[in-house]
Formats: sequence, structure tokens, C-alpha cells
Amino acid sequence: MHLTLRVQPGIRYLRAQRQSKVIVDAIRAVQTDDFQVVDYVILGNHLHLIAEAQNANALSRAMQRLGIRIAKQLNSLQNRRGPVFVDRYHGHTLTTRREVAHATRYLRNNHRRHTREYLPPRWRDPLAARVARPRTWLLATSPP
Repeated sequence: MHLTLRVQPGIRYLRAQRQSKVIVDAIRAVQTDDFQVVDYVILGNHLHLIAEAQNANALSRAMQRLGIRIAKQLNSLQNRRGPVFVDRYHGHTLTTRREVAHATRYLRNNHRRHTREYLPPRWRDPLAARVARPRTWLLATSPP
């Protein structure tokens, strides 16, 4: 699945050091036997994930855990209360190797599309990384 989580307008820049650490720690904490985030990228007001889930119920539960964990920590950092995310996550099921390859490439190069600064050709986004080894054949055999 390619998942997108968008934050409310009042939430600070997610790529800041403290905010991004909260998000990465939350992503690592929700890894289970039936759900794992394989790749992620953190952008200014949203984040993209490529995740594997055994079924729809495992996906739903894990995304609830992830959303709650991130929301509590970001609210604590910013001394605020209330919702952090605009709505539920947006998900797209990846069904072919080509779709997986495009989604993975999109995550790795997404910051280039959102920034106004010059980035050298070989620059790698430090907030776009692989967290876990893929378990499914489709993700493991897709070209990067």
C-alpha cells in the first residue's frame, strides 16, 4: 500500500529535527508481524509510506496506532491539543511491480518536487528511508 497522512494547517513543519524524530520513532514502534512500514518520506505538511499488511484489519489498526502515537507526541512538542491529521489516511493498493517501482521512486525523489532550493543531482533525502526489509514478493522483487 502507498499511504499518505496529511496534517492540520496549525501543525509545525514536519521536517524539523524534533518533529521528524517523533515520526520516525512512531513508524518504528508500530512494526508488527502483520504490518510493517517499508519505506517512508517526511515532507513539510504530510508524509508518505509504503507499507505491507496481512489484511485490511491489520492495516486499519496499525494506522490508528501510528496516527495516535504521532498526534500525541506532536501535540506534546507544540503544547497544543486537538486533532493533528486532517482526516484518515489515504491509501492506494500497489498491484504490479511497475506500480511499486514508481511509488518507491516517488518517495525517494518527492522532496525535490516540494523544495525551492537547489539540490545536487546525487543528493539523498535524509528523511526518506527504508525502515524494514520487504516481506512480500511484489515489493522485494520490484526494481528500485
